[in-house]
Amino acid sequence: MSAPIRPTAAIAALRRGGVIAYPTEAVWGLGCNPFDEAAVTRLLALKQRPVDKGLILIAGALGHLDGLLDWDAIPADVRERVLASWPGPNTWIVPATARVPRWITGSHDGVAVRVSAHPAVIALCTAFGGPLVSTSANPAGAEPPRRLDAFDPVLRGAVDAIVEGDTGGLSSPTRIRDACSGTVLRP
Repeated sequence: MSAPIRPTAAIAALRRGGVIAYPTEAVWGLGCNPFDEAAVTRLLALKQRPVDKGLILIAGALGHLDGLLDWDAIPADVRERVLASWPGPNTWIVPATARVPRWITGSHDGVAVRVSAHPAVIALCTAFGGPLVSTSANPAGAEPPRRLDAFDPVLRGAVDAIVEGDTGGLSSPTRIRDACSGTVLRP
């Protein structure tokens, strides 16, 4: 599909196991239902990305992550710092519960998560009723698109839906930090 659609129309594609493209804070992203292994496998194949690297889950509200994060595994002050950074362009790796599948965590014990303030993300996650996979809409190693017209034409033709909207204007993808160690993994 090449024509952008409204966020609510993308929900049918997600429920069918589809892969969608949507604007995020800095770049266009690819997403799917994180609990649908076939959808995640397809998304990884489109990106040419190995499963062991893990994927980010993006949410429109903290409640979308209920039951997925092991908050008790990190100190209270760290939990407060993470929560104070949301909604916003902050991705944290937090210990995952057993509910998070290995095709999301990859070879890691934690899961990368973000509660976004981007209106398209909020609308998508709210209509879907939970988090989505969020990874940049580019083949691995290629520059992620910041505008829809910069979207790789092969990848654009392979997704099931493209959500209308614009990126949030950040100059670089969101920072990724490990909540347990404080280590910045992506500045």
